[in-house]
Amino acid sequence: MAPNIKDVAKAAGVSIATVSYVLNNKSAFYSEKTRKQVLEAVERVGYTPNVTARNLKSSQTRLIGYAYHHVPQGQVNSVLDQFTYFLAQEAELAGYHLLAFTYPLDNPIPVYDELIRKGQVDAFVIASTITNDPRIHYLINQEFPFVSFGRSNPEWDFPWVDTDGTSGVYAAVEYLVGLGHRRIAMIGWPEDSITGNFRLQGYSDALHAAKIPYRTEYVLHGENSEQAGRAAVQQWLLLPSDEQPTAVIAIDDLVAIGVMNEAMERGLPVGKTFAVIGFDDVPLGQYLRPSLSTLRQPIEEICHQLILMLEDVVNNRSLKAQRVLLPPKLIVRESSGIRL
Repeated sequence: MAPNIKDVAKAAGVSIATVSYVLNNKSAFYSEKTRKQVLEAVERVGYTPNVTARNLKSSQTRLIGYAYHHVPQGQVNSVLDQFTYFLAQEAELAGYHLLAFTYPLDNPIPVYDELIRKGQVDAFVIASTITNDPRIHYLINQEFPFVSFGRSNPEWDFPWVDTDGTSGVYAAVEYLVGLGHRRIAMIGWPEDSITGNFRLQGYSDALHAAKIPYRTEYVLHGENSEQAGRAAVQQWLLLPSDEQPTAVIAIDDLVAIGVMNEAMERGLPVGKTFAVIGFDDVPLGQYLRPSLSTLRQPIEEICHQLILMLEDVVNNRSLKAQRVLLPPKLIVRESSGIRL
């Protein structure tokens, strides 16, 4: 693989931002000694700057590329719907417009490549990130400006804002323990989900802090669907009655709704001695009976932080923070039940 700007930064002992400033002649941000240091590192590692990407940065379109999220047929994703709305709103306030597009799920790179080559956007906002995310890997190597709602490989150096799912689920477990629950279960996403694993970490950490044993049979994984919640309840009801969970934290509200539906059909007293907490605070949740307790993501603030960050990236300014975690808020409603 050809050397990139990260290799230069490592060889020179400076930040990636400093290398970018030197290569783009932003002399207000570095000393003459640092400039020589960076240029020597460029020659030493054999780095060739991406001239196309650099030229595109100099002529702004005031457009931000954003790939509209994929939603399986028959499902909704109200969190990303909110995210798209608030992102567009924050972009407009900063003098930008969103250029929304889609791409084949198995091959996103050609669309990004075309938008860069044709000079149609100044930067991208990435969402729905995964481990080894090909979009992030490509944009890092192209040195093209972008920010991300969500994390990816920890060793990759890129700017992101994310919800602190670990602290959110920790708070939910802590709340349930305060109500007297000891048999607390959780439904997560598939085990390769970055976001899901952060939330499961909060569950595990909170149990440990409360000196409650972690039971593998209480932790199930499924897709983002109502059926995943139903299937989990069916499986837990196979346990002896005195070992069945009395409280469940679901990875998102749709799964939580499945838990509630199946539980009520099976005669479990949801909102009384059987507690359910979701994640996301979808608008429908407050109108369910019982109404759904949940963790609300700070989507509007996330979008605000992303656009502030993106303006710094596009204009080659030092970032105040390259990685920002924002805590969700526990919204207590009827489904989390009463003190045991």
